Amino acid sequence: MEYVDAVALIKKYDIDFAEGSIVRSVDEALKAAEYPVALKIMSDEISHKSDKGCVKLNVKDEDSLRKAYSEIMSNVGSAKVDGVLVQRMAKPGLELIVGGRRDKQFGPVVLFGLGGIFVEVFKDFSLRVCPIDRNDALEMISEMKAYQLLTGARGTKPVDIEAIVDLLQKASKLLYENKQINEMDLNPVIAYEKGYCAVDVRVLP
Repeated sequence: MEYVDAVALIKKYDIDFAEGSIVRSVDEALKAAEYPVALKIMSDEISHKSDKGCVKLNVKDEDSLRKAYSEIMSNVGSAKVDGVLVQRMAKPGLELIVGGRRDKQFGPVVLFGLGGIFVEVFKDFSLRVCPIDRNDALEMISEMKAYQLLTGARGTKPVDIEAIVDLLQKASKLLYENKQINEMDLNPVIAYEKGYCAVDVRVLP
């Protein structure tokens, strides 16, 4: 599913998402930017975009944007590029993943875990068959090995558990109601003391 369609779909379910614009030139990027911004190459042919130099974070002004735009475009190689996403930087917080897939045996399954680069490093996540209720969502959160990070371990600030519970239920409902979806990832979802912000979305039909 195209990025703009995926964003439109999750917004139908009132999932908080960082707004952005897809541009096709540095001049368009300059017009769209509300600093600080992140720049990200939009291409289905490039996986792990951060590792390949196709993402720039915390771009703070016009000169930095021109340089960052040029650098990420020079790293795409022969891949087909659909544009560059210009997205306002979200505040720092705890990075989580909320997603799911359609299992041949169980049907739609929702997933919750540590997000960002930690997904593949720690593989700390929980799963439930959709649809889920509030208690299911709370269990998914408390099952995490990293649960103490969410509740404020070692001087870190606790995240808004109720907001994450609400997000998990919305993601579960989305997967349950949209039979055409095989996979969905919100990664990262940045969790705060109050609320959260999903920064990236991927939906596979």
